[in-house]
Amino acid sequence: LGPNGVAATERSSAAIAHCAPGHSGWMALSAAPHPRDLTDEQWDLIGPFLPELARRKDGRGRPWRENRAVLNGILWIVRTGARWADLPDRYPSYQTCHRRFQQWVRAGVLRSILEVLAQALLDEGYLDMQEAFIDGSFSPAKRGGACVGKTKRGKGSKIMAIADRQGRPVAVHVESATPHEVKLV
Repeated sequence: LGPNGVAATERSSAAIAHCAPGHSGWMALSAAPHPRDLTDEQWDLIGPFLPELARRKDGRGRPWRENRAVLNGILWIVRTGARWADLPDRYPSYQTCHRRFQQWVRAGVLRSILEVLAQALLDEGYLDMQEAFIDGSFSPAKRGGACVGKTKRGKGSKIMAIADRQGRPVAVHVESATPHEVKLV
């Protein structure tokens, strides 16, 4: 019998695994990968750019969640536009994903990954830069912030995006709303 009194033969063998020796019960295996999660081939390209997960020297604390699971959670948030707290249970906790996202942004890890992927797309002929499209948007920021400037419309930021001939995003830039769009490109 498992910890909840259900015989192991009555439970799906694909959904359970016996825990490490000395553990008192059963533990559910991680769910099958979601169709939108990174494939093994995609992970082989991106994984080496993510920093190694170092353990504390004294060996205390919880082990780090795997980078792949965390990145899949981050990509789910980016893809859906949902709040961090709405991250599905199949991913690590939203706090873990958000914390790692912030660490990777500050360290420039995500920028370097995007630059390498964009260069690979360009080298393989998937990006057509013979013609590009630029669009900008004003985002109000009444309380201020890092990239906020004054305009006739009030305080805010400008978000500039560049797409290739096929409409694939090439670059996004956020800047103070003070300079004219021509100077931001």
